[in-house]
Amino acid sequence: MDEIKLYNTSAEREVYENKAALYAIVMSLEHLERAFAHDSISATEYTAECNKLLLQCKTVSQMVNNPDLTKFTQQYRLSCSAALRRLEVGVPSTIEHGTASGLTGNNAKLVAKTVQDFITTMDALSMNMTSVDKLHPLLTDLLQSVNAASFLPPDYRWKASFRDWLIRLNKMKASDELDEEQARQLLFEVEQAYSDFKNILESHE
Repeated sequence: MDEIKLYNTSAEREVYENKAALYAIVMSLEHLERAFAHDSISATEYTAECNKLLLQCKTVSQMVNNPDLTKFTQQYRLSCSAALRRLEVGVPSTIEHGTASGLTGNNAKLVAKTVQDFITTMDALSMNMTSVDKLHPLLTDLLQSVNAASFLPPDYRWKASFRDWLIRLNKMKASDELDEEQARQLLFEVEQAYSDFKNILESHE
C-alpha cells in the first residue's frame, strides 16, 4: 500500500503541524473548562492554565491565518462547546464571573483598585489608545475588579457591558483599533459605569 502524503513541502508540513497544535489546545481548553465546572481544579490553577491556553490559541491561530474556530471544530468533528464559549469571551471564567481576585467585599484596597482601573481605562481612551492589545488587558482588569466588589447589586448592568466589549475585542486582531464611534461609545459607557459605581459606593458609607 502506497503511503499517503499530507504535504509535499516544508511550508505545507508547518501548516499541518500548526493545525494539530490548535486542535490540541482547543481540546485541552475543553477539558479544563469541564474540570473547573466539576470542581476538580482550584480557581487559581484554572485561571493560570486558562490564560496560558487562550494566549497559545491566539498565537497558533495567527499562524494558520486565524480560522473560524467554530468551522474548524466542525471540520474535525470536535465536541467542545465549553472551549468555544471561553474562546469567544477571551478571559477565564473566574474573571468573567468574578471569582479570581483575592480581594472581595467592600474594603478600601479593593475600592482603590477598582477606581484605579476605571481611571486608567478612561485615560487610555481619552488619549486615543484604541488598539486591541492596549484595551483588552485594561477592560479585563476592570471587569475583574467590578466583579469582586460585592457591594454592587446583581443588576449592575455594566458588568455585562464590559463582558460584551471583551468579546468584541477578542474577535479582532491585536493590532486592530476601534474606530472613532466605537471608542467614543466605550468611553461613554465606562464613564457612566464609574458614575454609577461611585453613587452605589456612597450609598454604602
